[in-house]
This record gives sequence, C-alpha cells and structure tokens, in this order.
Amino acid sequence: MPLSEHEQRLLEQIEQSLYAEDPKFARSWRTKDPGTVRRNTLVRALLVFVVGLAALLAGVITLNTSTVAGIALGAAGFLVMLGAGWYGLSTRQRVRGVPDTAPRGVAAPRRTRARGPRRSLSARLEERWERRQDDNGMR
Repeated sequence: MPLSEHEQRLLEQIEQSLYAEDPKFARSWRTKDPGTVRRNTLVRALLVFVVGLAALLAGVITLNTSTVAGIALGAAGFLVMLGAGWYGLSTRQRVRGVPDTAPRGVAAPRRTRARGPRRSLSARLEERWERRQDDNGMR
C-alpha cells in the first residue's frame, strides 16, 4: 500500500533530520549499489566454490590411502561447492536497494512507479502481441 503525500513528506523530513544529525549512521543503513553487492557475492561464492573443488579433489586423491577419509572429504567438498553455487545464485532477485548517491545531508529522491492490478502472463503476452501487430500494420 503506497504512502499518502503527507506521509511521504513526513518520512522525507525524518530522513533529512537523520542525515543532518548523524550522517555516518544514516549512510550505514542505506543499501549499497545492487551491482556491487552482486559482484562481491559472486566473487565470494566463486572463491568458496574453488575451495570446495580443492576439497573434492583432495578426497579423490586421499581415496587410495584411506577410503573413509577420502569419501568424507569428497562429500564435504561437494557440499561446499553446492552451497557456494546456491549462495552465488541467491542474490539474483533478492538484492533491491537504493544507491547511496545522495550528497551529505540530502535524502535521495524516491522513485515510485504507479502499479496497476497485477495481470496474468497470458494477458501481458496478448497485449504485447497486439501492440506488435499494430506497429507492423502502421509501417
């Protein structure tokens, strides 16, 4: 449910006063750039994946000398690789933030998008098809 204009103004005033009183604290609560967060997460996931791969290979190498240790190390490496893949892919849709580009003491402008009622996929595809047909007929 969107906020009314009065509530939005009050929220902006509170945000501006927070920036004026303690800008360091206010910036610490703002979300970082989503692209940077995704990139950092993917780098971390890749590093953990490589560690899991090394553990898996160590398990295969150890398998000749100690069967139980080799299987345990290989299974642990596989689970680490699986977890790293899940962690790397988990940020695809989850990260939604406001970039911290506002100058000191000024709140970043809020982008609001008017949302109508949610339509089904088939209704949206039909609308796109009709627009495409109309555009082709005009040419």
